[in-house]
Amino acid sequence: MNIRPAGFKCAAGMWVLVFCGLFLNPSASLAQKKKNHHAGGATKAAAATARFAKRVDTLLGAEPASKGEWGLLIADAETGETLYEQNIADYFVPASNMKLFTTALALDKLGTEFRFHTTLESTGVVTPEGELSADLVLVGRGDPNLSNRKFPFNLKEEFDGPPERTLAELADALVAKGIKKMSGDVVADDSYFPRERYPNGWEIDDMVWEYGAAISALVVNDNTATLTLTPGHTAGDAVQAVVAPRTQDFIVDNEVTTSAANVKADLTLTREPGAHLVVVRGTLPEKSAPRKLVLAIEEPALHAARLLKALMEQRGVEVSGGVRARHEAITAEGITPTVLAEHVSIPLGDSVKLVNKISQNLHTEVLLRTALRQQGTWNSFEDVAKFAADFYAKVGIAAQDVIQTDGSGLSRHDMVTPRAMLTLLRYAQTRPWFENFFASLPVAGVDGTLEERLKNTPAAGRVHAKTGSVEHVRALSGFADAAGGRRLVFSFMTNNEYGKNHETTDAMNGLCLAMIEEFNAVPAKRSREHKQPQ
Repeated sequence: MNIRPAGFKCAAGMWVLVFCGLFLNPSASLAQKKKNHHAGGATKAAAATARFAKRVDTLLGAEPASKGEWGLLIADAETGETLYEQNIADYFVPASNMKLFTTALALDKLGTEFRFHTTLESTGVVTPEGELSADLVLVGRGDPNLSNRKFPFNLKEEFDGPPERTLAELADALVAKGIKKMSGDVVADDSYFPRERYPNGWEIDDMVWEYGAAISALVVNDNTATLTLTPGHTAGDAVQAVVAPRTQDFIVDNEVTTSAANVKADLTLTREPGAHLVVVRGTLPEKSAPRKLVLAIEEPALHAARLLKALMEQRGVEVSGGVRARHEAITAEGITPTVLAEHVSIPLGDSVKLVNKISQNLHTEVLLRTALRQQGTWNSFEDVAKFAADFYAKVGIAAQDVIQTDGSGLSRHDMVTPRAMLTLLRYAQTRPWFENFFASLPVAGVDGTLEERLKNTPAAGRVHAKTGSVEHVRALSGFADAAGGRRLVFSFMTNNEYGKNHETTDAMNGLCLAMIEEFNAVPAKRSREHKQPQ
């Protein structure tokens, strides 16, 4: 005998619960619960966006921030869901945020283990007596770190030895081969890139300082020399001026004097484009710390040739020839140069970390050009721009969303949209080189150009982003890890800002805090997925 539980009846061979005369389908009930759950999640997401928008209005609604133009875009890094947007299709001068495009391109095209090779070559033969009768050629192939930097970069930039250390090591290698005398010239060859030292959009003032050093396939000590001014012990004493490494690229007219201890330092430096004379005027307080002015070298290859000759002579090599630069490749019929010494660089992954952490302009320009040069010779920056545009198309960036005139962002003619920036960053997450790319980003309150920002806040150690700054421009783009485990990808840009630098920086810091605090919750769907057994 079949016993039917109370409240049940059989219909079409199935047991169905009857309650108050209504048929209830358990599967339909579950779907409704899911729908309600998703609706609740959407409501929470909308509320978070509303709270963030309110904080944006407060941060950007008052002067001086309100005078500038702002582009803001925040998305969930995993799903790509847009959490907040403002003017995401508008153009902004990105400043050093352009380095994100260039370093991503270099990593994608060259790989993290790519290494640069710098060689000393000659078509001559070293005699048993140690004489080389032909030219000695220093061939540069874009290594940005022919210097005394220590690697890997760890929290801060460190140095070891003289700035020309790498050239000195090459000179040591020559001496070890028994070379004692040279009758040919010392030639520095930077023909690996076309001679185009200054990109379109760089300004005259840029050419004086280290951040605007001339672009070359030979980069010795960042193509800079440091002028150190040391005041005397008593007001009226002469101020000592020393240039290192030694260079004939410029001569210094030192008109700086020592002032009383209570007088604030006051220095001005003047150098006309293409001129050799550098004039420094002003005062430095007595017994104060030396002041270092890092100046750009305008003729990097010739500077490198002179340095190499001096280093060889210091090691006892007699050099009767002169020094010169070679900017165009020369191929001697039937003659293959012999490599007498070689310097192999650190891996590109380590080099990129330095670039983005300290925002090194020249290194970024070199990486962009090297990536194209590895695919063959090229003639002008138009070739470079097309090469980059093809990469951005592959990434999924609309052609009109990036206008690029240099690799570093020093050009005031670069323009990008926040939309393009997020497309790039989300693409980077999918690539095998992302770990190196992510590690290259400054960390809020920890290192690089974000070391002093957002300290002792919930954003410290959680915002990994590239800064950007030229006159009237500020930008910050990268990733943020909220306390709840959610990763955000974002781009904040402002142009035509005015006022004191810290005011715009404070506004961007406020945006970072608001982003982390309001978009902390992981979406419900992702939370359930993460709880599933592996």
